[in-house]
Amino acid sequence: MKNRNAWLLSAILGSTILTSCGGDNAGQQQMNPAAMAVPVTTYKVAAENVTGQDTYPATVVPLQEVELRPQVAGYITNIYVQDGQRVKKGQKLYEIDQSKYRAGLQQAQANLQSAKANLARVQKDLERYERLAEKDAIAKQQLDYARTEVQTAKAQVASAEAQVQSASTDIGYAVINAPFSGVIGISQVRVGAQVSPGQPLLNTISSVDPIAVDFAINEQEIARFSKFQRGDQPDSLFTITLNSGETYPHSGKLLAIDRAIGRQSGTTTVRVQFPNPDEELIPGMTVNLNVLNQDIGNQIVIPYKAVSEQLGEFFVYVVQGDSAVQQNVELGTRFNSNIVVREGLKEGQQIVVEGIQRLRQGAKVQVGAPEGDQPKATGKK
Repeated sequence: MKNRNAWLLSAILGSTILTSCGGDNAGQQQMNPAAMAVPVTTYKVAAENVTGQDTYPATVVPLQEVELRPQVAGYITNIYVQDGQRVKKGQKLYEIDQSKYRAGLQQAQANLQSAKANLARVQKDLERYERLAEKDAIAKQQLDYARTEVQTAKAQVASAEAQVQSASTDIGYAVINAPFSGVIGISQVRVGAQVSPGQPLLNTISSVDPIAVDFAINEQEIARFSKFQRGDQPDSLFTITLNSGETYPHSGKLLAIDRAIGRQSGTTTVRVQFPNPDEELIPGMTVNLNVLNQDIGNQIVIPYKAVSEQLGEFFVYVVQGDSAVQQNVELGTRFNSNIVVREGLKEGQQIVVEGIQRLRQGAKVQVGAPEGDQPKATGKK
């Protein structure tokens, strides 16, 4: 019995000693800052010479475009242009059968001559009656009738002249001319087709040089673009990147901002005019419109992977001593894997680029080898 109690006492004492030793080791580990530090990789903040641009999806539109539709009825008798041909203002494009309208013009001209002859007759009658009235040789009522007939004859002449003008207009409408210089599309009718006023669409003509590009901006950006419209616009403020990736060789100039904000979209349309001497830009083409922003010249540029977002705000971790401190930043243009920081950082500061996921405000860090130089900014967002 004594042996058994001795064994239990030995076991309890041994366990207590082991626990005490283990607790001391754990306490030492908790008090060791190196054991708590998060291993990170840092980047030294530096400035680069950049050219910042904001990019907007845009559509090429002609400055002038009109649908050609008939204004009189008849058959198409002539088409004077080829599909896709360049045309000059006033050039003949289509002709509608004029025989009916010429006959109408001749009838109207004959009616006009008849009305003029009748006016001349009643005017002579009035002159004769007025001379007789001076001698009291005619009733006053007959003189009044003569004056009335003259007024009626004048109205008939005016009506006949209007008919002549209408018939002449119809003949003019039978020939459709180019309203401005540009390029005509593919004809929607052929010779012999029956047409009526407004139907069908004959063709479409649009101007090509200069040409415009339309894009949408939100209401927060209106003030910025209004300044461009009121003041001087620097060279290369507006440029185009084609779908092939090539840069269009000509820069543009802001032409107009639409009159209102869309109720559903919350955006408005901005139109920029570009030279188009080689007709590289075609109406309906989609392009990327680049607009220079404030990120011009020497700017703070950091790797984009160093940036974190929380509740709509952006921040980075700045290394101060052996700790990482959150620093709010205002971001600018993104250049591939880098981004401009407009406010919040200074050159020479060390920021965390690797290990961010395990960090919190004021966390201890163990800094590894600094990250190598980042790719240079390309000047394109």
